[in-house]
Formats: sequence, structure tokens, C-alpha cells
Amino acid sequence: QVQLVESGGGLVQAGESLRLACAASGRTFGNYAMGWFRQAPGKEREFVAFINWSGGSRYVADSVKGRFTISRDNAKKMMYLQMNSLKPEDTAVYYCAADGSRYGLGSQQASEYDYWGQGTQVTVSS
Repeated sequence: QVQLVESGGGLVQAGESLRLACAASGRTFGNYAMGWFRQAPGKEREFVAFINWSGGSRYVADSVKGRFTISRDNAKKMMYLQMNSLKPEDTAVYYCAADGSRYGLGSQQASEYDYWGQGTQVTVSS
């Protein structure tokens, strides 16, 4: 079982930065691929980024490419999303997720993830 807790959200102006963190419990965090998703009001949950179990492979959505960076620290059981040059359209609740499969590669599909955090709100004003 894995429990995930996001932090780091807030209200910022366009062009500013935020760093989201996802703290995980469970002994085998290092075995899991992880991902970030977001959901804006009235919209479906959207893929943002994923990182494989070791951190050696990562992928971000085209909408955030060049602005967002995903990373992880398996020793600390933490995952991060560095968000730079934020835009009003980045406003959403951001969720971290873990794929319970061992040594996962990561996926853009929310259905591939077994564990989810409660979300953290990011609001970007223009």
C-alpha cells in the first residue's frame, strides 16, 4: 500500500514558479513509476508528466514541455514537479500518482496508476 501527499501549491502570478512535492509512504516507493496529473474546473483530468521507477526516464506533456520538470528522490520517497513560467491555463488541482507495478516505466494514462494523492491547488493569475 502506498499513500501519497502533495504539497507546494498556491496562488502565483503568470510567469512565476512553483515547486510541487509528493511525499510517499511504503517500503517499495523506489519500485514504482510516478506521475503528475491535473484537473481544472469543468475539465477532465489531464496528464502532466511521468517518471520511471529509477528516475532515468521521464516524459512531460506538450502543453508544459520546456516549462515543467519532473524528478524524484527515492531515498527520501519524494517526487517533485518544478513549474516555471506559469500561465493562467496551468490553474488546476494537481495530483500525484503511483503505478503499483514493480519497475514501471510510466504512462500518460490515469487508469495505469493505482494510488493517488488528495491533490494540491495551483492558481495562476494573469
